[in-house]
Amino acid sequence: MDFYLGGAIYKSTNPQRRKMLLICSMAGNLGLLGFFKYADFAISQFNALGVYLGLGSNIPLLNLVLPIGISFYTFHTMTYTIDIYRGHLVPSKTFREFALFVTFFPSLVAGPILRASQILPQFREQIAQSEMGTRLKLIVLENSNLKFGVTMMAMGFFKKMFFSDNISPMVNDIFNYPIGAESFTIILATIGFGIQIYCDFSGYSDIAIGAAMILGFKIPANFNRPYFATSPSDFWRRWHISLSSWLRDYLYITLGGNRVSKLRTYLNLFITMFLGGLWHGASWNFVIWGMLHGLYLAMHKLILDRVPSLKDNKFFKTKIGIVISIFITQYLVFLTWIPFRVQDSSNLTYSIWKYIVWDFAIDKTLNVISLNKLPILLIIAFIVLHYVSYKKNNLIETISGLKLRYWVMFLVAITFSILILYDGKPEDFIYFRF
Repeated sequence: MDFYLGGAIYKSTNPQRRKMLLICSMAGNLGLLGFFKYADFAISQFNALGVYLGLGSNIPLLNLVLPIGISFYTFHTMTYTIDIYRGHLVPSKTFREFALFVTFFPSLVAGPILRASQILPQFREQIAQSEMGTRLKLIVLENSNLKFGVTMMAMGFFKKMFFSDNISPMVNDIFNYPIGAESFTIILATIGFGIQIYCDFSGYSDIAIGAAMILGFKIPANFNRPYFATSPSDFWRRWHISLSSWLRDYLYITLGGNRVSKLRTYLNLFITMFLGGLWHGASWNFVIWGMLHGLYLAMHKLILDRVPSLKDNKFFKTKIGIVISIFITQYLVFLTWIPFRVQDSSNLTYSIWKYIVWDFAIDKTLNVISLNKLPILLIIAFIVLHYVSYKKNNLIETISGLKLRYWVMFLVAITFSILILYDGKPEDFIYFRF
């Protein structure tokens, strides 16, 4: 559908026809995504409303199986027709080339979200260099790409299997049964989950980027030390960059962005993040998560609009000002991880309350710490390493640029560290479910 509609949009000179073709493409993409991902959720909400109104009838659930990677490849293909419509991309001449873009395996299952205007020119360059027409049969592995790619993949597996998988048991123990837990226990679990999901998702992104780099393709970075963000908007410039930039360029700007009234701008920010939360899954938890981030962004924009002097305030450029900004931002960000992780409504309400209103009790928390020494040590180790990576912007480049023997030693150390803590029960990547 997108291949043929994209070609038709490119060939058409009639603005109304081009717009209708684009609408057909969007309706097809979002229709499939909505049907498979949200049909049962919508039915369950109608049934709940029916029970509340006393209608006494239930619509049977469809029990649909979610196609693998549908959230990601839907956004991939939407960029194809939108970029052609906007004049940013020449459509593929063959279906083979288009299919190569849609099914590009490193990012297919859990991102990063690729844009046709970013990756298709790279495919075309590789095909041209191979001098094999439209059939991509030969890829030359360059030493620099190989070392950088393997280094990225090694760091990805290290984040996932060393940190995320070994912190998750403590998080599960606390958040599966949080009722009665102290505030500091809830805060500890929240910090643990924040680190777990970062290491899990950025780990997968590193693996995808590294695998693509080995083949000679450049996928933009998906994370940039998000837990050092100094504001909600700064956080979304650093976290899941491929999604946040997609929402900005294809949704927020389409809604009018900041070119409309201030009230509409705040509403556009809220709507964008609300839909971004819903994109993650058919659950009110993700809606709450998205709405909280939408509220943060709107409030941050409102404050800067009302007090413009804050943008250039000297205090917030000092070390203490930056530290305070980071702590306030991360306190708010980590609050949103609670609805992202805790599914049960009573557990969610209790956990949020304890996170916000501290009880200052420590007896049970000390017991939790004593039973989870390894996850606690890993959390501390992550904070230290995250700070090192924050100070060393080119850490991956530095490692991949090492002499061969030192680089091999690095890989051996990473592998050995993973194997020491590996319990034979690998956990799926969190974003596989989306």
